[in-house]
Amino acid sequence: MAPTRTDPLTLEVVGLIGTVVARYYAEYEQAAAEHALTGAQARLLGLLSLEPMPMRRIAQKLKCEPSNVTGIVDRLETRGLVERRPDPADRRVKLAAATDRGLRTAARLRDGLNFAREPLAELSEEERRTLRDLLRRMVGDEDATAAG
Repeated sequence: MAPTRTDPLTLEVVGLIGTVVARYYAEYEQAAAEHALTGAQARLLGLLSLEPMPMRRIAQKLKCEPSNVTGIVDRLETRGLVERRPDPADRRVKLAAATDRGLRTAARLRDGLNFAREPLAELSEEERRTLRDLLRRMVGDEDATAAG
């Protein structure tokens, strides 16, 4: 079967998605660097500023290997931004949690973001729901679309 040509509208949409992603990550990397953090460290710290969580869940949310998460947590722990603590529900499990200093750093980092803090600011709630549902459909998350 011969390769199919992609229509101009699809090319434009794919290009715009790429531009949004690139702009988001570039701004996040710049803001992270202002706090002497890598983008991955900043994203992990931002995640932990919401709630403590086990390494495996962090890896799932950041879409990376648990061993990578361990290294990032180690570096943030050395800087006093993150600590490990036992999970009150299961003492065999360790949770990574932002320290008070980590929470303050995460807040300053968020405050330093513009587009990356709220990339959907120009969209209404209805438009955001529509976009969410379309993106879920694109990635094959039909169950989440029906529930949302």
